[in-house]
Amino acid sequence: MNVHIAAVVSALLTIGVCQANTASFAQGRQLVTADDYQVLSPRQRIAPENQILNQRLEQLLPQLMAESELDMWLVINREYAEDPVYFTLVPQPAFAARRTTMLLFSRQADGSVEKLSVNRYPLGAPYLQAWAGGDLAQQWQALADEIVKRAPKRLGINVSEHWPVADGLTSGLHQQLLKVLPAEYHNRLVPAEKLVIRWLEQRTDAELALYPQVVSLARAVIAEAFSNKVITPGVTSTDDVAWYIRERFEKLDLPVWFMPYVNLQRAGQACEADSPSCGGSGIIQRGDVLHTDVGICYLKLCTDTQEMAYVLKNAETDAPAGLKAALATGNRWQDLLTGEFKTGRSGNAILAATNKAAVQAKINHSTYTHALGFVGHAPGPTIGMWDNQGDTPVQGDWPLHANTAYAIEGNIKQAVPEWSKQLVQIKLEQSAYFDGKQVIYLAGRQTQWHLIR
Repeated sequence: MNVHIAAVVSALLTIGVCQANTASFAQGRQLVTADDYQVLSPRQRIAPENQILNQRLEQLLPQLMAESELDMWLVINREYAEDPVYFTLVPQPAFAARRTTMLLFSRQADGSVEKLSVNRYPLGAPYLQAWAGGDLAQQWQALADEIVKRAPKRLGINVSEHWPVADGLTSGLHQQLLKVLPAEYHNRLVPAEKLVIRWLEQRTDAELALYPQVVSLARAVIAEAFSNKVITPGVTSTDDVAWYIRERFEKLDLPVWFMPYVNLQRAGQACEADSPSCGGSGIIQRGDVLHTDVGICYLKLCTDTQEMAYVLKNAETDAPAGLKAALATGNRWQDLLTGEFKTGRSGNAILAATNKAAVQAKINHSTYTHALGFVGHAPGPTIGMWDNQGDTPVQGDWPLHANTAYAIEGNIKQAVPEWSKQLVQIKLEQSAYFDGKQVIYLAGRQTQWHLIR
């Protein structure tokens, strides 16, 4: 991490540090709230986001273009039909491409990458403006001229059969590119699929330094929601809690990438052994088990978190032993899964090894872990799906790389003696990253029940 990036990250971490111990997220006793953090305003976010972008373009992109064996990469967009990768490449604040916006990345002999925009409206640093104005036909010709001037042998374009995020070049733009390029360049056009996936999944040191704060904010709001600050047994509904979570994030100016949801399980309402998901909605009562699923994005980094709570009965001071044992089994399943993370191993291979280990441990489980990053369901190795516990073609074959982030997601089912041996489903999901040797939870993980009194 260069000195300037380090200074920005250090300042942000100083601003955002929560004074309470992160272990209290899982305790459900010492409440950590989002008020313990100072969330940067949209204006304050611009500088660190652009510093991190510049670091990625200067240090990461050359490495990934060499790894993908591309001499040049094109990202061509039209307003409101942007390539999915576009907003990860342009400085903020940016809400849309302007008219037709063209980005050209050219790998130099020294390994560095030249960054050009062929665009009626200049993007500014770190892009050099290769064309200053004229009509659309002149813009396309300017792009062709810049390409021919550099004579790339392998020119990456964003077309892909299997990865939506790598398929951002529309048919119309593709056809126009073919029209303006000399014929001898047509067979030099190759899918930039590998580059796009690696660009989107790879995290830098600066991003990994910030990521714990983003995840901590998500966990802090869950801790608030799963407390008597929000829940009054016999009055509050699961929908009330879900909307509290969403509106709380809106007040913090933190976008959610899906509607939060909350569900409940209770004794007497059976959870079937072969059911993919147990739980319903309604008024929360004492003795209920609650579950939520929450995802936010902040400083361009997205989270995905699921946690569990228990509503104490009047005479109780802690969750029943059977529920605590079930949560411990969920943690054991997490350990089995993360223990199978090995650099270069495919998502399908990790899933198969996890399933084998869980069967040997006699854990009734389901694994459906995915990558995290600029989006919540990010590209990278798919490690199972909730409706497919076997091999996932293509995405499941993608290999695991170091310094990539994941939602460690799945569930276990276990009989609860206090519920007449009825099954409870423990649904867990925590944001983590793989450093090449081990999986590290970005803001801890839930090991004890949130308790609602």
